[in-house]
Amino acid sequence: MTKSPAYDVAIIGYGPTGATAANLLGRLGLKVVVIERDPDIYLRARAISIDEEVMRVWQSVGLSDRLQQDMLHGQPIAFVDAKGKPFIEWTIKPQGSGHPPQQFIYQPAVDTVLREGVERFANVELLLEHECLRVLNKSDEVELMLADLRTDTFKRIRAGYVIAADGGSSPTRGQLGIGYDGKTFAERWIVIDTKVHKIWDAHDRLRFHCNPDRPMVDCPTPLMHHRWEFPIRADEDEAKMSSHAEIWKILNAQGITEENVEILRAVVYSHHVRFADRWRAGRIFLAGDAAHAMPPWLGQGMSAGVRDAANLCWKLAAVIGGQAPESVLDSYQAERMPHVKEVTRRAVFVGRVIKERRGLLVTARDHAFRQFIRVPGAMTLFQKLWWIPDARYGEGFLGTGRGAAGWQLPQPTVTDTDGATVRFDDVVGSQWAVVYTGALPAGADAWTRLGASTIRVDGPGSPSAAGAIRDTSGTLTKWLRGKNATAVVIRPDGFVYTATTSGQPLPPPPAGLADLTAPPAIQPITTGASA
Repeated sequence: MTKSPAYDVAIIGYGPTGATAANLLGRLGLKVVVIERDPDIYLRARAISIDEEVMRVWQSVGLSDRLQQDMLHGQPIAFVDAKGKPFIEWTIKPQGSGHPPQQFIYQPAVDTVLREGVERFANVELLLEHECLRVLNKSDEVELMLADLRTDTFKRIRAGYVIAADGGSSPTRGQLGIGYDGKTFAERWIVIDTKVHKIWDAHDRLRFHCNPDRPMVDCPTPLMHHRWEFPIRADEDEAKMSSHAEIWKILNAQGITEENVEILRAVVYSHHVRFADRWRAGRIFLAGDAAHAMPPWLGQGMSAGVRDAANLCWKLAAVIGGQAPESVLDSYQAERMPHVKEVTRRAVFVGRVIKERRGLLVTARDHAFRQFIRVPGAMTLFQKLWWIPDARYGEGFLGTGRGAAGWQLPQPTVTDTDGATVRFDDVVGSQWAVVYTGALPAGADAWTRLGASTIRVDGPGSPSAAGAIRDTSGTLTKWLRGKNATAVVIRPDGFVYTATTSGQPLPPPPAGLADLTAPPAIQPITTGASA
């Protein structure tokens, strides 16, 4: 047995959640080890889309512009009836995070760039082809027993904290005895990933075929790939239906031939709705699929894991660095669980719309939605109520602040103090900051003494003030007015900790918060070969 030096954080699993966490913690200067059983990325697509909030997370570690190059965005979404005629068709509107609202991805390409990002940090060590056999919580650290699959040897390592991002079947969660409650849907689905050789009409848009005889998802993925998914009926044989011969029958019925695509894989899987009983056990935290599983209808499985990492990592860094009390870590589940459950609820609803097979309800569905979309503003309402919910925390590590506390601040394009046009987050730099309009409020000095920056924001029509940035579109200033806030304190993840209105002092920092100095600037990755 060998005993290595202690790490600040050990990450188990090197999928998108684990790789995002490694980038976030690497940027913050922590000593990190990543443990992954496989020798390389999985070379087939799994997740197929992400949203603007996720891109904002990847922007914070200098990877969004590079990732954008391998994504598709701006395509409309259509729900079509048994005859292929749309009864819902719309293009998702952005919610203010400064990136396209939905983008289709080819996951091997995403994984490649995320891992390239990790390579920038000498403080992050990779242990590929290693399996974590055991985790042992102690009062001041976690002991991990690893198997080196290359040499058939064992080693112990020690870490202050552990992020278990080891998937839906998470061995770590099992070792901790944490339940994974929910259900698995009886219906089995086949996912078909293909390589595109010749494009066809509407090849670049997402279509939900709401055909009661055979529902189907028809989804573009970039870099000349495409995906279809369809269920296996109760009277059909799973092995037969996943054969290329049967798959071609179904694709041919959609007008797709061997000239259009090459089948790369066909995998049978089940949909799940599950939540871990608790996301923290001592010094060990569950993230991504290890903490929750949802059906695919909103394409939010991977996005939820990235959100987990963004919420947890800055808190871990603050606690390890003595900048925040250890109790801050208890806010991780309190903040993330409600959002995950709401996303899951909406995904289940959309799935019901797609999969409905009862004749009368199918007819009623198609008619009702066709009437609904004719109403002005109907699709805006549909998106607000049934698509991805707002980035907001209702409770957790939050102060007071009327209607602003708990919301993620929008990210418009602004003119910085040098006259350059930049995204707002690039001005803030993933740190605690007082963002205000007009005069700096009383009480701000309590924050600046701890190292928080101050950022004055002027609207598009206001006189220029020295040292202020200009919100050229008025997006941010309008949002602040809507929340009755003239000043907000934002956390390193961009969520509002507290706020105040005109003439009122800014609430003080919470007990235990210290040294809010910004992390060092990061070198972005903007070019590179696609997977």
